Amino acid sequence: MTDPGPRTAEPATDEERIPAARRTSLLVTLVLGGLSALPPLSMDMYLPALPEVTDSLRSPAATVQLTLTACLMGMALGQLVVGPMSDKWGRRRPLLAGMVIYVLATAVCAFAPTAELLIAFRLIQGLAGAAGIVIARAVVRDLYDGVAMARFFSTLMLISGVAPVIAPLIGGQVLRLTDWRGVFVVLTVIGILLTLVVWRCLDETLPPGRRQTGGLGGALRAMRGLLADRVFTGYMLAGGFAFAALFAYISASPFVVQDIYGASPQTFSLLFGVNSIGLVLVGQINGKVLVGRVSLDKALAAGLAVVVLASVALLLMTAGVFGKAGLLPIATGLFVLMSAMGLTLPNTNAQALMRSRDAAGSASALLGTSTFLLGAIASPLVGIAGSHTAVPMAVVQVVCALAAVGCFLGLCRPFARGAAGR
Repeated sequence: MTDPGPRTAEPATDEERIPAARRTSLLVTLVLGGLSALPPLSMDMYLPALPEVTDSLRSPAATVQLTLTACLMGMALGQLVVGPMSDKWGRRRPLLAGMVIYVLATAVCAFAPTAELLIAFRLIQGLAGAAGIVIARAVVRDLYDGVAMARFFSTLMLISGVAPVIAPLIGGQVLRLTDWRGVFVVLTVIGILLTLVVWRCLDETLPPGRRQTGGLGGALRAMRGLLADRVFTGYMLAGGFAFAALFAYISASPFVVQDIYGASPQTFSLLFGVNSIGLVLVGQINGKVLVGRVSLDKALAAGLAVVVLASVALLLMTAGVFGKAGLLPIATGLFVLMSAMGLTLPNTNAQALMRSRDAAGSASALLGTSTFLLGAIASPLVGIAGSHTAVPMAVVQVVCALAAVGCFLGLCRPFARGAAGR
């Protein structure tokens, strides 16, 4: 780990101490939840429109899916920049700059005349939107530690989990009134409102005495130190591969549900919302019931086991091993897989961030970058055989689920460590 920079030898001053009231502030929770909800809003509102975008821009499905990949790649790379910036300059300034650029890029997406231009500005949208993701996690690390941090991540999942529930529903209703461009108009308005709330309501949580020094070199040393930590890297990769399995579903489901099974955009939105509710409920069980009673590693192991079982079941069904599967069994398998993420994602984040306090922005950046890069790689693979088979989606999910388990067991070695301190 790197030197976090100069500190005072005396106890923290009132300016450097985080007041207890701010730790439990409902307003802070809602703001961080809104920032965490921005990525699913940016992607999930757009999902019901993917087939329409394909027709409108006269581009193949694989090309249109690159608009999702570009947004994910942007969010991944942007976090590598914004995370260290927030360790050096505090949380507020990089966050507000990113939000303003996000709003401008989203507005341009609404008027993109070609798929190529839409892909380019989705990339910029992702680069700017990364500020909200990485800084929200870093702020949680500033305010909380240990079990309390794991509980707060589950609370954030409740708030941000509303986004994937309502986002496709909003997107489906927007498509009733206008075309896919209207989805980006709505996202622009949401971005403006969230920027104003952040500006007015979110205080700085990283005191000057705890900020990093050393510029780019210091940031790179901090990241190198984190990556040299085998356990941190194990949790980072386990969470990243689990998210890739989830994003394989997010990317492929519009075509699977609507093209293969003939469902309407509104039906797809309803099914997507039900699956998101499952994720939120399991996340709340994790935070309110399991955390503090069961070690985080055991809860994480259970979540990964369910993800593997659900993905294998989906592969068998989509490959026709049990005959032609209808929409209900496929939707059930997807519901189980997505719900298990409520055990997997908050616990990998909490366990990894507990490995670093003085470089929380850099740690959050590495977590987010690995997550979104792996998701971006998984996205185009699900459409490699066209939009009329769900087998590639299931294959990607199985491979990613097994990779997550391998990283968890091989690098974190939870049982060898005796799940210490969890």
